[in-house]
Amino acid sequence: MNTETHQVVDLSLSSLIRASIGLTVVALGLCGFVYSSAATGLGQLSFPEQANGSMLIENNQVLGSRLVAQPFQQVQYFQARPSAAHYDPMNMAASNMARTNPELQHIVAERMDKIARLDQIEKSKIPADLVTASGSGIDPDISVQSAMIQVKRVAKARHLTEENVAQLVQEYTTQPTFGVFGQARVNVLALNLALDRLGK
Repeated sequence: MNTETHQVVDLSLSSLIRASIGLTVVALGLCGFVYSSAATGLGQLSFPEQANGSMLIENNQVLGSRLVAQPFQQVQYFQARPSAAHYDPMNMAASNMARTNPELQHIVAERMDKIARLDQIEKSKIPADLVTASGSGIDPDISVQSAMIQVKRVAKARHLTEENVAQLVQEYTTQPTFGVFGQARVNVLALNLALDRLGK
C-alpha cells in the first residue's frame, strides 16, 4: 500500500468515526432529552394528577396514591384486597401459585375464615377478590360486592347507620371505563379517607 492510499484509508476511517460520534450525540439528544422532556411536559399539561402519581393529599400531607393499595387492619376501615407483595410497590408480584396448589388453598381458606368471622357472613357469599391477591400485589380497588359485605361492620365500629356507609360506598364507586371495560369498583384508600372525614 503506497502513502497516498494509506492517507485515503486514514481519512475515510476518521470520517466514519466523526460521523458515528455525531450520530450518537444527535440520537442521544433527540431520544434522551428532547423526546423525554416533551413527553413529560405533555403528561404534566394533559394529565397532571396521573403524571404525579395520583396522590391523595390532605392538609398538605401525602396520604397515599389512588394507584397503590394499603393494608387496613382496624375494624372501622374497609379491608383492601390481599397482597402477595405485602403492599410494597417496590416488590410488585403475584404469588405465582396455581389454583390447585395446596398452600394457596390453605391461605384462601384462612382468609375466608377470617372474613366470615369478622363480617358475620357465610363463606359462600365472600367475593373472590377479598381472598385472592391480584397480579400486581398492590391493586387499590375492590369490587362493589366486596365493599358492601363490609358495610355492617364498618357502620357498627364507627357508630354510623348502615345506610350512610352504603351511600358513601356508592359515591366512591367507579363505573366500568366507557361503560364496558372492567367492572364497577371501589378505591379502598379513597373510601376510608372519606369515612375519616365523615367522622370528624
